[in-house]
Amino acid sequence: MAHMTLGSVFNSDGHPHPLPNTLAAITAVLGPVALILSLWHGMHLPASWIGLAGIVTGGWGQLISATTAERFVLVIGLGAAATGFYLAMAHGGLFGGVLG
Repeated sequence: MAHMTLGSVFNSDGHPHPLPNTLAAITAVLGPVALILSLWHGMHLPASWIGLAGIVTGGWGQLISATTAERFVLVIGLGAAATGFYLAMAHGGLFGGVLG
């Protein structure tokens, strides 16, 4: 029985996709981090920047993704990053308290 690796799941078409896979992994980390940080009082600055980075990496990954598995991970990470970003924006935003 052959064992499955993360690369074989993401590269279900048989071709390697290192950039989309990397963007999916980065988005999968940034999204939950932004979401969790946005729930803590006073952590809106890092949460908003991390969420924005997750939105950018996830959006870029969606544009160049080649397989359904990549898109699935990207959508979940994007949802978490966007939710964390918007909650952080509601509590002070990208520059809240630092500028002005």
